[in-house]
Amino acid sequence: MNAPDKSIATAALASIEHWVGGRIVPGQSGRRADVFNPATGVVSGRVALASAEEVAAAVATAQAAFPAWADTPPIRRARVMFKFLELLNKHKDDLARILTAEHGKVFSDAQGEVMRGIEIVEFSCGIPQLLKGQYTDQVSTGIDNWTLRQPLGVVAGITPFNFPAMVPMWMFPVAVAAGNCFVLKPSPLDPSASLLMARLFKEAGLPDGVFNVVQGDKDAVDALLEHPDVKAISFVGSTTVAQKIYETGARFGKRVQALGGAKNHMVVMPDADMEQAADALIGSAFGAAGERCMAVSLGVLVGSAADKLIPVLAERTRALKVKNGTDPDAEMGPVISGAAHQRIAGYIAQGETEGAKLVVDGRKFQGAAAGSGCDNGFWLGGTLFDNVTADMKIYKDEIFGPVLGCARVKDMAEALELVNSHEYGNGVACFTRDGNVAREFARRVQVGMVGINVPIPVPMAWHGFGGWKKSMFGDMHAYGEEGVRFYTKQKSIMQRWPESIAKGAEFMFPTSK
Repeated sequence: MNAPDKSIATAALASIEHWVGGRIVPGQSGRRADVFNPATGVVSGRVALASAEEVAAAVATAQAAFPAWADTPPIRRARVMFKFLELLNKHKDDLARILTAEHGKVFSDAQGEVMRGIEIVEFSCGIPQLLKGQYTDQVSTGIDNWTLRQPLGVVAGITPFNFPAMVPMWMFPVAVAAGNCFVLKPSPLDPSASLLMARLFKEAGLPDGVFNVVQGDKDAVDALLEHPDVKAISFVGSTTVAQKIYETGARFGKRVQALGGAKNHMVVMPDADMEQAADALIGSAFGAAGERCMAVSLGVLVGSAADKLIPVLAERTRALKVKNGTDPDAEMGPVISGAAHQRIAGYIAQGETEGAKLVVDGRKFQGAAAGSGCDNGFWLGGTLFDNVTADMKIYKDEIFGPVLGCARVKDMAEALELVNSHEYGNGVACFTRDGNVAREFARRVQVGMVGINVPIPVPMAWHGFGGWKKSMFGDMHAYGEEGVRFYTKQKSIMQRWPESIAKGAEFMFPTSK
């Protein structure tokens, strides 16, 4: 087929369907949901919502494609991945435009999301090396032992609205490169990116049925969880849903990695570079309107750092360029939906009620200021709270919006106690010039991903992503070498030949001889 261009992305917005067996498959359930442009509040498309029967058909297609794909030599699978990588790089801005149109994030941020996903595809191109097992000659007399890794079969990914390109690419490139067939269930809020990726994958030479997209809601999720031919589930979303998916998937005998919520802290020591700390807090709190699982939503300001930073943060929060994401000057776009807007505004009101100091109130922002046609969009400005304490709901909960709270503590010990006592343990940062403080913080903090003078410490493609505590359910992180292990099963083989076998039955447990 010809290379996709901007017209393909635009055409997909009108009627957003499934992708099964290498082609668009119209929804048959009779159920559809509106897809909005968050900047304008205008419906930009209608997405099909799959029934359990449609999910079963997609799984059956993937299952039929699995034997031949699993038997394809890894080097040939890698060549498909290399071609897919080439096409993604060619069409990365097309993909980013879809993200801005359906999610609302500013275009430069959308470009960054796409590139971080592309890095996982780059990693997956090394699958021949990544699948190498171990070999031991002569483990016992005349016996050799080796291990190999084999694909699981049909695996599925359930992905969130906030990263409609990157998070699916955390999953399916590794899974497919390892020899599995994949069913992706994206968010119905911004589903079109999945179809462009599917088209590009087919153009790269991927056999039909190896990668499938089923649009849908809870019905589709439940069908994937219960289907006996789905061997593994990867999920990113809220903690409540992540825990349910982990427990349900395990009950149905599946391998599960379920990444949940977060409340990411950034500790600022008095010796930190305050300009850099302010830049980091503003960018990490308000980028993508705070709708990131790695967004810093709580600044932990140690000692004199608070009085230095709060005025600077207030000034920069008020000065945020909140605009339509298509505006090259934009720093922050709208939130994803009207429901999200209402929920976030409710948290801001609750923070006031609980006694936090509301320094900047983002509810006052008017959509008309964001650009032409934005009057009815889902707009909030940046919000800044001071004097947040651990007993407040705005501290405990993941708000998932452009709200930055600041807590004041006297020293590093109190900062660590605050961070470690939270139920989430996804990401954390510490800004300091003191090497010993940095080392002790990194060792003692009970969080899965740590940044030292790095506000959003998302690991690179070959390291793997995953939090601690209620931020992740499952034993193996997303992507990286743990991702390869998650999507494969190890087989151990011991071998000897008749000439080396001693005469007579042996009844003792075998030992090395």
